[in-house]
Amino acid sequence: MKLLRSPLAQVRGLGSAKDGYEHWWMIKLTSVALIPLTVWFMIGLISLAGASHAEVVQWVGHPFNGGMMVLFLLATFYHAALGMQVIIEDYVHDEAVKLASILGVKFVLALLAVISVVAVLRITLFAVMADLGG
Repeated sequence: MKLLRSPLAQVRGLGSAKDGYEHWWMIKLTSVALIPLTVWFMIGLISLAGASHAEVVQWVGHPFNGGMMVLFLLATFYHAALGMQVIIEDYVHDEAVKLASILGVKFVLALLAVISVVAVLRITLFAVMADLGG
């Protein structure tokens, strides 16, 4: 991200926290990435309205849909972590509570992201193995 900054901005640093520009840029980047991913996800949900469990598993198990779902989950959880950090930094004034809150939120969101991605990969792996006759 430093390549997008002028030499003067690099010398001056990124502000008091020394990471404000990158944080802001990542929030914007994940926001833009989530637009098509959310459209894809909503179209998928609408197409699966009334579908059985087996049909949903088959849909998620398709490599394209599984890959898109992993991208959607990673972007969503990362964007949520960045957003929650900003909210905590703005509204929690005690430094110890602020640090504990940010670490706690990041830990919970990372855990949920890992669990979600593993679930999608597991479904996709079993679907691919079933297609191969394994």
